[in-house]
Amino acid sequence: MRLSFVIPAYNEEAWLQACVESIQKQTQALNLDAEIIVVNNASTDGTRALALSIPGVILVDEPRKGLTHARQAGFNRSTGALIANVDSDSRLTEGWVQQVLSTFASTPGLVALSGPVVYYDLTMLERQFVRIFYLQAWLVYALNRWILRVGSMVQGGNFVIARPALEAIGGFNLAISFYGEDTDIARRLNEIGMVRFTFDLKMFSSARRLRKEGMLTTAARYTVNYFWTTFLERPFTNTHADIRD
Repeated sequence: MRLSFVIPAYNEEAWLQACVESIQKQTQALNLDAEIIVVNNASTDGTRALALSIPGVILVDEPRKGLTHARQAGFNRSTGALIANVDSDSRLTEGWVQQVLSTFASTPGLVALSGPVVYYDLTMLERQFVRIFYLQAWLVYALNRWILRVGSMVQGGNFVIARPALEAIGGFNLAISFYGEDTDIARRLNEIGMVRFTFDLKMFSSARRLRKEGMLTTAARYTVNYFWTTFLERPFTNTHADIRD
């Protein structure tokens, strides 16, 4: 199974290098046939030039700004059987690639795999708050998936989709720009196969949005948009702030 990494990048010059290097470290160690696609999403800094300078990176320019536009552009360029969606400010945890490949190989009917993010730049107390949030989110995910059967859950920036499944649902929903995009993809994929969220598949990520918007505000926005997108099939929040350092 060839693995294609799609990395949306809007003004991510400060973060992109570390993200790509974390991917290359694991794929090269496994001698894996993988591709890394960086989608330059209307950047105005040095993101495009940086992507071009990194050996092995495939650059795609998507002038239509928006997370789903970038993810779709990367998917259109990809050739892998598995599409890994990773954010520019993220880094793979140890064994991430091997776990993805092993899980898909051993789980018939699996169409998407996801896990939480670990914010490496939060305090210990703040990380505890995030853990509590994820535990509550998992309970809601379990209720929706196995009892109500109305959807599932993936974490934006840490999810892998089987190509045939993404093609079957028509790709990403371009009407959604940010909030709810991961819930929407999970809901639609759940209708055709198994969408699994597991705490075993962690991804390191920056807490820059939590820092600048506030942890409670961010948690509330994601929660509201999760329910809105799951039950009403559209997000509650149609705008978002660009958080960049």
